[in-house]
Amino acid sequence: MKFYNYFISALLLLLIEVCIGKYAHDNLIRPYGGDFLVVILIYCMVKSFWNAPVIKAAALVLLFAYAVEVSQYFHLVALLHLQHSATALMVLGSAFSWMDMFCYTLGIALVIIVEKIRLRYKTKCASIQVI
Repeated sequence: MKFYNYFISALLLLLIEVCIGKYAHDNLIRPYGGDFLVVILIYCMVKSFWNAPVIKAAALVLLFAYAVEVSQYFHLVALLHLQHSATALMVLGSAFSWMDMFCYTLGIALVIIVEKIRLRYKTKCASIQVI
């Protein structure tokens, strides 16, 4: 996929994330859907600026998401005295959850599956010869 396609995908996912944050006040989409989509958004943003292999980019994004979640376990926002900063709370979060880690993992798993299908389709189309 071209770099600008990843960037456009990231912007669309960001718009969806904002809508979830602003309008979804339920017990499914907001807590789990947002976590599932955020790693896909970060992956698309990374791929729009860095032509890394799929697995490498996906693994780095997943490790980053895990690191942010682990920082919540250790209350990093409070340790940095940023608990009154809405931005810090939005970016770093405030409560550790194993379910969040699971959602991040599922999001990256979907990325890898979609990328493999896309690459397989691209290879198959490239091998078709016009007579």
